[in-house]
Parts: sequence; structure tokens; C-alpha cells
Amino acid sequence: MTDDRPHLAVIGAGPAGLAATVAAAAHGVRVTLIDSAPQAGGQFYRQPAAELNARRPQALHHQWRTWERLNAALAHHVEAGHVTHLTDHHVWLVERGLNDQSGANDRTAFTVHSLLGPAQESPVEVCADAVLLATGGYEKVLPFPGWTLPGVLTAGGAQAMLKGSLAVSGRTAVVAGTGPLLLPVATGLASAGVEVAALVESTDPRAFVRRTHALAAQPGKIAEGAQYAAQLLRHRVTLLTRYTVVEAHGDERLEAVTVAALDIDGRVRPGTARRIACDTLAVGHGMLPHTDLAETLGCRLDGTGVHVDDEQRTDVPGVWAAGETTGIGGAALSLAEGHIAGRSAAARLNGTEPDPSSWAPAAKSRRRLREFFVALDTVYAPPAHWTDLVTDDTVVCRCEEVTGGAIREAVDGLGAGDVRTVKLLTRAGMGWCQGRMCGPAVAGLAGCAFAPSRRPFARPVPLGVLARAGEAGDSGEARDSREAEDD
Repeated sequence: MTDDRPHLAVIGAGPAGLAATVAAAAHGVRVTLIDSAPQAGGQFYRQPAAELNARRPQALHHQWRTWERLNAALAHHVEAGHVTHLTDHHVWLVERGLNDQSGANDRTAFTVHSLLGPAQESPVEVCADAVLLATGGYEKVLPFPGWTLPGVLTAGGAQAMLKGSLAVSGRTAVVAGTGPLLLPVATGLASAGVEVAALVESTDPRAFVRRTHALAAQPGKIAEGAQYAAQLLRHRVTLLTRYTVVEAHGDERLEAVTVAALDIDGRVRPGTARRIACDTLAVGHGMLPHTDLAETLGCRLDGTGVHVDDEQRTDVPGVWAAGETTGIGGAALSLAEGHIAGRSAAARLNGTEPDPSSWAPAAKSRRRLREFFVALDTVYAPPAHWTDLVTDDTVVCRCEEVTGGAIREAVDGLGAGDVRTVKLLTRAGMGWCQGRMCGPAVAGLAGCAFAPSRRPFARPVPLGVLARAGEAGDSGEARDSREAEDD
């Protein structure tokens, strides 16, 4: 049976995508929620595999009751036929077109192209009247000597391993870098039985004093930080502030790290190096928004995030964005933005003018949280002279094995002044990740500002899929997708 209700495609099932899906479905819109994970939740609400039979998964999470409410609401809408939840679907492109090829209906419509399953080979297409991007963010990676050793992983990677597989990569860990993510990672590892030898934070605590107004406006966040601090004390974790990782050591795998103190200008202070034995280093320097799909659609960016208005609309008609893709700000901000985006999209797809008063509490929360995280961004910045630690032998681009020396030669010897020219001269960023991991490091070494690179596709795509893309709408994959939605 044909469903004539307006159709919204939500890409990403983290906090923003879940909140948007529930809000839109509750207001008369048919929603297809598309996500690459096997179950909803995103990174923040990542769940252990069912086969692990975790007895207390909530022990690894904050805001567990919020997750339970969202998950229950999603299940209700799926059962009622308001939502189709497509898991293990890896979206690689969103195309704009016309809803009706005959021209009788000139509403903007979209085709979401995805690859199904772990092998990512079976193409699936979803057609919708509007799209809501909730694609989240990814970690900023800054290289240093030894960072490619087994046992060195990102802070988010350590957290994902713990939440998703209830596993840790070693018995003794150092958590290092900068940013609020280090606190839950360190306490999570310690609670899981790992000896956290040190939490190494490059930020100067005095920097928070200059941001007291914005920080004081979020007493819940301050209390959350205090709880983490109490847990670190309970587990006797050594806290080193204004320190940074200088080098990771080991032959076959990580054996130790050297850390050193930073001066007021962000340079390593001579004579302060300390070697810490460990088999795991979880290091992070903040996050960046995932904007690939938004850029392909032609959405404007504000800095590194997608530009949106008060309704979370992008400047492309029919496209909304919410959560980390609009700027890194945590789960609570993502929930607020997702709720606003879902209600706005539902109203406009139903042909009515949205009522901002209906999401006033979420808008107030959004404003205060955005101010809070803008303040945090200025505090949690990588050391100003982190590039000084990148030796000429340090691998910067892992995919293409491009070293710091090769990048410096491209800049100093060959005159490269931007990331694109460095890429052409050295192949840095031409590998599997297409510069997502090494981009900030290459920009730093080249002495230019980092800016997202516009790519035609959000992930690698088999040539066979490209050859079949855009064929008649009755292709087997597209038909399967539509039948799943109608069911």
C-alpha cells in the first residue's frame, strides 16, 4: 500500500538523529533512519554486541535514562510503521532531484545512496522529500614520533572498544592530549580494571578562569566534571596538566611514552621529560564535524561545521542538519538540535509554518550549550607549537606513508602553500581515508588553516556500484529499500 505522507530521510542514529526521528515521526512524517552501525545510539550511546550478554551496559554511559526513552520511542514508531530503521547502511552520496519526473510536482526530492552490510557492496537507494543530516564528528589526529605503534589509539577509539566490545587494549594506559573526552575515557578505563598511569592534559587550568561566565551557566556540566575528578582520585590516577606526549616507544608494540611540560607559549620546557611505562596510549586532541554529505549537497559551512538557521535548516532547501555536524558540542546539544530539526522538518513537510514556541526549551538549551562549548573550544586547544614535535622521520599520512620531512620539503623546498598542493607533491591525503585523518596535521605542517576538503563521495565506493547508480528506479536494490519502507 502506498504511503502518501511526506517522507524524511535521517542520516545518522546518534543522539541528534534519534531525537530528530522521534520528533518528526510524532508529528505525522514518515521517516527512514539510515545508519552505518548495527544498532542505534551512535558513539555516545554505543551498545555492546548482544552476543556479549552485558549485564550492566549502563555502567559505561551517562544519561542512560535519556537513551532508554529515545530507544523506546524509536521502537514504538518502528512498530507503528512511522519509522523504517535501516542499520548497516553506509551512505556515500545524497543527490538532489525532482520529486516527480513529469514536472507535475516540483518539490525538491533527494536520493540517498548507501552500501549495505560489513562488505559494503550491495547498493541501496532511499528516495525522500527531505533530508536531515546527523552525521556526527570524528577525532582530530595530530602525529608525534611513535604514534603508529600498536597500542597507540585515539581516545574515542579506546572508548568505542570499551563500550562496543567490553574490551581494552592493554593493562596499563596513559590517556593524553586535550579536551573533555579525556575524562570519561580515563575513568572508563580505570573502572574496567586498567591501571591508568597518568592523565596528561596539555591545557593550562588557569585558562578556565577567563571563561567563568559561560562555564557557570552550565552547572550540570561542572558537576559532571567534578564527578570525573572524584573517580580519578578514587582510582589514584596521576593528573599532569600543561604536559604533552613527546614520543611513544616500543619495538613490536607500545612499551612506554615520554611526556614533557609545556611553557606558557606551548613549547616543551627543556629538562621536564618523564618516561612512563604503559602498553596503551589513548590520545585525543578534540573532534571535527563530519561534513562530507553536506558539502556534496552544496551546504554552506561556518568554519568546519555546517551552517544552520534557528530551525536547523541549511541553506539548501529541504536539507536540515543537527548535532556534531553543525559544530562539536556533546550529546545534550545534539539532542536539543535534533529535536528542533525534527519538529521543523515535520511542520514544513506537512505544509505548515513551524511554531518556535513548541521547541522553546530546546532552543534555550541549545543557546546555552553552544556558548559553553565555544568557551571550551578556546580552552581545549592543542599546544600552539605541536608541530615542533613532528620529526622528519615521523609518518604523518599513514595511508601513503608520507613523513613530516617530505611535507616540509614540499613547503620549504618546492613552495607549497596549501594542503592541496602538498597533496599533489607528496600524495599526503590520497589514501583510503582521503585526508580525513592526516588533514589537520598536513595543514599544521604547511602553516595554513585547516578546511574540510569537498569530496564527491563520503566513502570509497566499488566501481560496479557507480556503474549501476542512477539506473531506472526499479533496480533490485532500490525496490528492496522502498518495499522495506512500505512494510
